[in-house]
Amino acid sequence: MHAPRRVLPDPRLILASASPRRQQLLSDAGFHFDIDPAEIDESAHPASILPSQVAIYLAEAKARAVATRHPDDIILAADTIVCFGDQILGKPADAKQATRMLSLLSGTTHLVITGVCVEHRAARFHKSARVMSAVRMKLLTKAEIDQYVATNAWQGKAGGYGIQDPDPFVTRQTGSHTNIVGLPMEITIPLLAEAGIRPAR
Repeated sequence: MHAPRRVLPDPRLILASASPRRQQLLSDAGFHFDIDPAEIDESAHPASILPSQVAIYLAEAKARAVATRHPDDIILAADTIVCFGDQILGKPADAKQATRMLSLLSGTTHLVITGVCVEHRAARFHKSARVMSAVRMKLLTKAEIDQYVATNAWQGKAGGYGIQDPDPFVTRQTGSHTNIVGLPMEITIPLLAEAGIRPAR
């Protein structure tokens, strides 16, 4: 007599991020998900890869880390960086670094790049993609920068600012708005659909 076949539960969607902005975008799109932040070292990427490749590299690293803990579930990971020329601006470590980033970006156009990775280890599914948007920031005075940094709104945001902030200093943007927020939904939704996850509504 054969042993009864084990029926596996439907895979959960797990967001490998503690970002409230990514959580809000997913929730607004109708997805149900659990949260398990990857908490990897975001500075640990090969120096030889181009800035445009860093976001995907880190998104894939986050997906791998969380998939190890949840091999039967579908993992969604993302990483957003700001590029000013060849310089990569991640999340500021402190107020001084946030001030330095905003001073650098003031009055310039920079790129916001988000890498997205979806992994379902049990099904051997692994796909990733990236989206790039251009952002023009107005010229900021030292007082404006200091006032913004004092609010701590820069914390956890690549480049030290958020497009969704009450005064984000942005005068023009081209490309995906949700990419600038931190999770480009125009590629996230199709990637999740390929993995078998669709909005609940």
